[in-house]
Amino acid sequence: MNLQIESSVSDALARNQPVVALESTIFSELGLPAPANVEALERCQRAVVDAGALPALTAVLDGVPTIGHADPAVICGPARKVAQRDLGVAVAQRWSYGATTVSASVTLAAAAGIEVFATGGIGGVHRGWSDGGQAGCGDISADLGALARWPVITVSAGAKIFLDLAATVERLETDGVPVLGWRCDEFPAFHARTSGLKVPHRVESAVEVAAIARAHWTLGGGGILVVAPVPEAHALPRDRLDQAVDSALAEAERQGARGAEITPMVLAALGRATDGDSIPTNLALAENNAGVAAQIARALCA
Repeated sequence: MNLQIESSVSDALARNQPVVALESTIFSELGLPAPANVEALERCQRAVVDAGALPALTAVLDGVPTIGHADPAVICGPARKVAQRDLGVAVAQRWSYGATTVSASVTLAAAAGIEVFATGGIGGVHRGWSDGGQAGCGDISADLGALARWPVITVSAGAKIFLDLAATVERLETDGVPVLGWRCDEFPAFHARTSGLKVPHRVESAVEVAAIARAHWTLGGGGILVVAPVPEAHALPRDRLDQAVDSALAEAERQGARGAEITPMVLAALGRATDGDSIPTNLALAENNAGVAAQIARALCA
């Protein structure tokens, strides 16, 4: 499988300059609604540049896995979602635009030699996973397997609040993924800063994360998850979110939604339940994660 890496990205990697991979699903029409998706792309790329690194979008374009700059009109437009399992299909069937999820983005970043990746929130273990109850039906996101497999640092605002967060953290431990709390003691819950779950390890600086990563990779470890809470000014109250999530999951179950169908349905319901407040929160956390990732990328190159 040929991988198209933009020359500015390959040159930066060859010179040991910091690069941050970005997914494309959040910026496509599958992610945030227009024009918020366009604003998210601009803010995330600017946050990476302002922190001294080079942003590198991941996507499948005309059947070619691509890393680097892409036309915003394409990236923010209609797309087909590409997880790690779909990469070969998207290439062989020459999809015009495959927007990469976390699992696909981490896979492509590792293939290109990029060590840091920024996203909004990772997928995880769905509620009801153990008995097939609720809308989860035992679903466990491919994000977790990709995080464990590839030696890439992923920066996110924790996992999406409608997941079984305790089970998600447990699965990360089982898979040997270090979870580092970026200046926080609790695992963040995407739109909310806290979840009631303690992070295994707190870190205070990018230099500290870089040192942990080098030691982890020297010992044969895979990916690392750095969780950064959404900036406090943009966080949503946990009780308000819990009510909206319970209602959205009940509706998803009534409609028979399964697997990947659940996430966009619940996120749309959260937007309605919070009178649109979840969109500025999404923008703020994605921008914050991009900036943190760039700091870490710089520390790795130092």
